[in-house]
Amino acid sequence: MGKKILVLGGQGSGKSTQAKMLAASLGLPHIAMGQLFREKSKGEGTEAGEIREALEAGNLVPDQVVTKILNERINKNDCKNGFVLDGYPRNYAQLEGLPRDITHAFFIKVPDNIAIKRLIERGRHDDSLDVITRRFEVFHTDTEPLLTYFRQGKILEEIDGLGTIEEVHQDIIARLQNEPNNRKRCC
Repeated sequence: MGKKILVLGGQGSGKSTQAKMLAASLGLPHIAMGQLFREKSKGEGTEAGEIREALEAGNLVPDQVVTKILNERINKNDCKNGFVLDGYPRNYAQLEGLPRDITHAFFIKVPDNIAIKRLIERGRHDDSLDVITRRFEVFHTDTEPLLTYFRQGKILEEIDGLGTIEEVHQDIIARLQNEPNNRKRCC
């Protein structure tokens, strides 16, 4: 059975960069929920409108929409041997849509002030200070409590996100290589 990995962290933590690098290192697909949402938001219809509205306000995309999009993606053939999932789950309700056989969850820890500086420097159009602030509120309220769930499932690894991109990546790879053979599957 392949590795099914979550990369969690607040906005600006480097989670997408690390998820992309990890997927490339392991030869697995990188599933970036934020990118899927941005692509879907450009379409027509109710679902696209709901996604657009949530993204523009810095809120979470409705759970039923998120679960549908995730399931469409992970049921594709390229995910049969595993995947690296970036930006999911974001709250307890989304745990329902999460596959039960997740093997690893990496939480990239970065202080808010550093993450905000990174976000402002990257200059994406949806990164206004108001939206960034709202995303951090949502992260601390809705997403951070999920760490306890993954910790209890004994699959959570907390990673210091303040090193260089390569140092953080090497830390993640080292933890994957040093895992015990009897590692429990999550949840």
